[in-house]
Amino acid sequence: MDGKGKKNPKYKRKICKFCADKTLISGLDYKRVDILERFITNRGKILPRRITGTCAKHQRQLVHEIKKARSICLLPFKVI
Repeated sequence: MDGKGKKNPKYKRKICKFCADKTLISGLDYKRVDILERFITNRGKILPRRITGTCAKHQRQLVHEIKKARSICLLPFKVI
């Protein structure tokens, strides 16, 4: 046995929440601050996809919607 194919059971692979739940992606909009707040830190920074597990396609859409929400002051740019 070589051990290359063996996966560490300690770490669970993250899945994209938007791919798993199709109703969530239909509700992804700059006006849905409750969804967008899950993907920013308490300092106002956007969480990277390696932390959230979001796929690249949905991360791009998410960042676009967060930036739109910031521009109309629904979300903060920076929390001091």
